[in-house]
Amino acid sequence: MSTTPLGSTPLRRTLSRALPLLLMAFAPLALAEEAAPVLDTGVTAWMMTATVLVLCMCLPGLALFYGGLVRAKNMLSLFSQCFAIAGVIGVLWVIYGYSLVIDTTGMAAGEYSFNSFVGGLERAMLAGLKGDSLVLGMPEGVFITFQMTFAIITPALIAGAFAERMKFVAAVLFMALWFTFVYAPMAHMVWGGPGALMHNWGALDFAGGTAVHINAGVAALAACLLLGKRKGYPHVEIRPHNLPLAMTGAALLWVGWFGFNVGSAAGVGGISGIVMLNTQLGACAGIVGWMLTEVLKAGRPSAMGLASGAIAGLVGITPACAYVGPGGALVIGLLSGVLCYLAVTSLKQRLGYDDSLDVFGLHGVGGVVGAILTGVFCVPALGGYVEGSEILPQVWAQLKSVLFTFVYCFVVSWVLLKLVDKLVGLRVDEEVEDIGLDLAEHNERAYSH
Repeated sequence: MSTTPLGSTPLRRTLSRALPLLLMAFAPLALAEEAAPVLDTGVTAWMMTATVLVLCMCLPGLALFYGGLVRAKNMLSLFSQCFAIAGVIGVLWVIYGYSLVIDTTGMAAGEYSFNSFVGGLERAMLAGLKGDSLVLGMPEGVFITFQMTFAIITPALIAGAFAERMKFVAAVLFMALWFTFVYAPMAHMVWGGPGALMHNWGALDFAGGTAVHINAGVAALAACLLLGKRKGYPHVEIRPHNLPLAMTGAALLWVGWFGFNVGSAAGVGGISGIVMLNTQLGACAGIVGWMLTEVLKAGRPSAMGLASGAIAGLVGITPACAYVGPGGALVIGLLSGVLCYLAVTSLKQRLGYDDSLDVFGLHGVGGVVGAILTGVFCVPALGGYVEGSEILPQVWAQLKSVLFTFVYCFVVSWVLLKLVDKLVGLRVDEEVEDIGLDLAEHNERAYSH
């Protein structure tokens, strides 16, 4: 395989045969019924590693990235939210989340039903799990834990939008509700296999352009619109307190992203090299796109801009990484860097919302760019690996998935935020905002002096 040209017919055929299995990665039970599972120690070892890498994206990667970008008086609040989200979502994942995502009861290819939108509860409390249960060559416990890390980091991404002004209890309650009514159904619609909504539409999303990034980005937009601006914003300059810390977090996110994307193949095979290469190219091209745009618009590159460009490129390539060639990956990464920069500067300023850490600008916009361009560059004529695909029909399928995700997530997130506001109140008062959430809500300081 290493001597086979990337654009050759043999590789395309290999990938074409592999893609149906990859789309079924989040519906392991249906696949397990077709063939007796056999333990593959190589697959198991890699998926254990990928699970740890994705967990590291949230803790400490995302926590450091977000923590360094806020003011020193609010750093621990971001860390606390990330840890709390990991704990709460991990428990809910076992109780009902895993079942809502992977249960394929009542589903049939090409047919629409309630279960096209959300799975059932037949696997609640991991019913049926045995010590020797296998899925796609690995112990099911490994598969469950891998998917749990996706469920943890997705709501954690949202926290950057309302940083420095949402109550801790409100944030945790909202994340629990959001996981239940937004993330779990969306993950099922995208990865539920034949009969799931977006599978029926023919939309391609390898590792989470819609289910993770657009989903979190749109929820972030709803949250910052409903909460309002931080005190003094935009008239008072609010600067990151520790850029090296934030850039360290971004670097950890980059490293962990290989677990995120390559791990989504649910094993190691011929497609793994393509996914790994495209992931790296997306990040590199994202840096270049952001850097060039920033130089043209602001006259100089910024350290935080370089880190943000990498994240933008990684977000953009996530849905496409198994379906496009290296050329497509470069274009997607480059455009993600350019358009995300414009989103966090011009768009944010024009619309006047206070997305504290630019979650919508990076994840929402980057996810949209990647999802739509997947439909362009997946076609064999442009070096893609999806046999039989055509640009216009595939872009239409991608566009439908983006629009549905945007509307569903925004509406449900808004309703949930309103509910939490009624129950416990969303925003801290002005005195707490002045003191800082670290001291006011946790009675702790990030630094001793």
